[in-house]
Amino acid sequence: MKKVLFIDRDGTLIKEPADEQVDSFEKLVFYPKVFQFLGKICKELDFEIIMVTNQDGLGTPDNPSEKFWPIHNFVLSTFKNEGIDFKEVYIDETYAKDNAPTRKPNTGLLTKFFSDDYDLENSFVIGDRLTDIELAKNLGSKGIFINDETHLGTDEITVKRDALDPYIALESNDWEAIYNFLKLEDRVQEITRNTNETQIYIKLNLDGAGKNDIDTGLSFFDHMLDQIGRHGAMDLTVKVDGDLNVDEHHTIEDTMIALGGVIQ
Repeated sequence: MKKVLFIDRDGTLIKEPADEQVDSFEKLVFYPKVFQFLGKICKELDFEIIMVTNQDGLGTPDNPSEKFWPIHNFVLSTFKNEGIDFKEVYIDETYAKDNAPTRKPNTGLLTKFFSDDYDLENSFVIGDRLTDIELAKNLGSKGIFINDETHLGTDEITVKRDALDPYIALESNDWEAIYNFLKLEDRVQEITRNTNETQIYIKLNLDGAGKNDIDTGLSFFDHMLDQIGRHGAMDLTVKVDGDLNVDEHHTIEDTMIALGGVIQ
């Protein structure tokens, strides 16, 4: 399954001006360090990169298309030139008062991601508004809150502010910190290996604290695996159902093959 970063535009990739509308090139300022560290995320980590943005009244006199699109296309081409290619771009053109199902924090534009092809539980919404965090909640994902103390989106959320706290995995306005957080998140892996002789599940957190949950059916082997996790400061879960009535060798060999795979 694919993990996704759903990334807001204004206030996240580019700076949000005081009037909350980037309608001229003079107002266009890219967010500090975004090219370097979003670029590293694209190169090093296993995420599909998606842009999701509300653009109030796009195509109306309030937000004319002829002003919006040249700037937006320049933003996209600049990111692409830096190795950051958004897989898809979703733009809602309504106003908050419309309460459209396509407007963040609603998920109407993102229904394709509710499928077995995507790992929403381990995906993130990155944005500077509380509506981005509520979008994460509605997707069953986690949020990275770029909090510039603007309190934007507070009047659009449909739940109490403190109800969103459990969905904020990181609060930072520093793209370097976002990269470092996601890089550490990526160091949790799991694997399932099924053969005629064994059924194995392993989950490994390389940045753990030596907390292990191991059951292979072989006490001495459990102890050996526990020592790997304990002294390596890794959290290790190993569950094995093997044909111990026939041969202990299958359980040990297949477990080590799976463990090597999850470390790799």
